[in-house]
Amino acid sequence: MPTPRYATRFARLPAVFEVLLAHPDGVPLATLAEEVGVPAEELRDDLLAFYTADPLEADRMLGLWRPPVLEFLGPEGDSDVDPLEAEVVRAVNDRPTEELGVEYVDASELALVHTAAVALHDVEPDPDLAAAIEVLTETMVGAASGRPERPAWHEPLRALQEATRQRRAVRIVYSRTWQHGVSTRVVHPYRLVQTRRGWEVDAGPPDSSGRLRTFLLPGIREAEVLEQDFGLPDDLPAMLDAQRATTRVRAVLPHASRWAADTYAETVTVLSADEDDVEVELELLPPLADRVGMLLLAAGTGAFVTDPPDLASAGAVLAEELLVHHTR
Repeated sequence: MPTPRYATRFARLPAVFEVLLAHPDGVPLATLAEEVGVPAEELRDDLLAFYTADPLEADRMLGLWRPPVLEFLGPEGDSDVDPLEAEVVRAVNDRPTEELGVEYVDASELALVHTAAVALHDVEPDPDLAAAIEVLTETMVGAASGRPERPAWHEPLRALQEATRQRRAVRIVYSRTWQHGVSTRVVHPYRLVQTRRGWEVDAGPPDSSGRLRTFLLPGIREAEVLEQDFGLPDDLPAMLDAQRATTRVRAVLPHASRWAADTYAETVTVLSADEDDVEVELELLPPLADRVGMLLLAAGTGAFVTDPPDLASAGAVLAEELLVHHTR
């Protein structure tokens, strides 16, 4: 994944400020650009973007202001020069890096905003929201996305939304998540849910034990809305609650594998941490053993379950099943 454009843009500013702080009288822009290894006009654009950034709206409402950080000067040190034509830059604050906008919104927060905006656009397309997503995308990766487009695995979303509203059955071709192979079946979409993994559909008809099925949109290869209506079971709310009931699991993960917990668990609570590992409490959906096994395999050899003890071997069991399957 490419480094976000704004991160690359601001990552070099601390080095620029270090040079400026070492020269209280200022540094010629050309010399400064050569020092940090970028074209002079590109560095000017970066500094001007930082220099002209507005304080946060909440700060303005509270009457707060951002202290001056940079000053653009002419060749003789005169300050009444257009920054677009200035030849010298000087730091006028001894702690300029505290004003970097990247400290206000880090990459993870910006990514969460982008993900939430795209998800909302999936459900409620809106031209203003599309324009905002375009700006966010350009900020993150340096190129406008144009009209937000759903990835290929989001194609069934519209059909399933319509079928859920109209209570129409849907024929799907599904790549099974916890078992091998592809199946074709007719389902009754009761509820669409957005999780950390993306969109999922809780669907019937219920099996012989009254259980529903959950299908992940990335696994749905084809979806065809049928002219077949379905009714809702009388105890549907309880069935849906049971379908999303979680089991608590405690595990130890290397810090580098925290992402696996976020991927496979509904919630993650950090219990303790040291320099190498973190102990977490996870709420996991069924199938529990398969989900824990996938989490442990993704997290690597340093990960293990502490409670419940019968899940300690879930990773090894799943690894053996996968080995046998792929050997065949």
